[in-house]
Amino acid sequence: MKIVVLCGGISTEREISIISGEGVVRALREKGHRAILLDVYFGDEYVQLMDAFPEHYDIDAALQKIHACDEQLASAKANPTRSFFGANVIKLCRMADIVFLALHGQNGEDGKVQAAFDLSGIRYTGAGPLGSAMAMDKRITKIMLKAQGIPVPRGISVMKGEKIEPLEKYGLKYPVVVKVCCGGSSVGVYIAHDANAFDESLSTAFLYEDRVIIEEYIEGREFSVGVVDGEALPVIEIAPKEGFYDYKNKYTAGATVETCPADLPGDVAKTIRSYAVRGYQALCLEGYARLDFMMQHDGRIYCLEANTLPGMTPTSLIPQEAGALGIDYPTLCEKLIEVSLKKYGGKVR
Repeated sequence: MKIVVLCGGISTEREISIISGEGVVRALREKGHRAILLDVYFGDEYVQLMDAFPEHYDIDAALQKIHACDEQLASAKANPTRSFFGANVIKLCRMADIVFLALHGQNGEDGKVQAAFDLSGIRYTGAGPLGSAMAMDKRITKIMLKAQGIPVPRGISVMKGEKIEPLEKYGLKYPVVVKVCCGGSSVGVYIAHDANAFDESLSTAFLYEDRVIIEEYIEGREFSVGVVDGEALPVIEIAPKEGFYDYKNKYTAGATVETCPADLPGDVAKTIRSYAVRGYQALCLEGYARLDFMMQHDGRIYCLEANTLPGMTPTSLIPQEAGALGIDYPTLCEKLIEVSLKKYGGKVR
């Protein structure tokens, strides 16, 4: 198949997106597909469209082009009239049999790219605009999950400039988690143990977004479950050696111990996997996604959020979960394309 692996973009997760994209394009090339790597924001103004999906492809050269654009990012974003889609991006995506979305975060995982692609007749992996938008907004996610009887942490959302009453009035007490409403990779997530830390966390979080979530701190064990084509993968446990599963612990080698399948009683693992599938359905997700959970010391389980385009580096969580079933990384990448094609009738062009 001719495949565009779309990465980069302008979110705070640009760097991780490029790493995901690199892993995916190498895997798909290994499987014999004519996959190319493309930065959604900068594109490629010099690409020869007649031979856009060559048999032999220099992935390292493509990465070098993408990284060369990093220094232009700030000035490009400052231009209010600039199109989000870079040079030849829409043309190349329309020429492909499918686009593998390796985007993460804002303008990539929030449904905007998906909506544009739907209007342009472009096929892509993962959830559509509605599911992507709901899952990206943690406030909406909690409303939808709670409506389906899936436990979520108690909390509130507040807008920048809104008066915040003492936490006790919301049924909260320290420590609390302060996090941006639509961020990813734990960027803009803070644990506040007292009033001073709370005020500081709010101020910092509001630098990222105008809406912030304040919720109870769940202390215990953290888990994640991938859902592929409506079926849950094995539960993986995430145990940072220090602190919580923040950006540093997610992407620093050796900072976190990840165990898959998680060491859990069968009925507990079954419950978490059931919540993952129900959450996937409640949020109208498609293709694949990953849902994250905390289990309090007393055994109570809470769903924290859903990720519609989770990390796809070879050592990311979903590849590890698939690996526990004997599915290697290249085969997983191919499978995610196969399940995503189902909404297009299951056939390539």
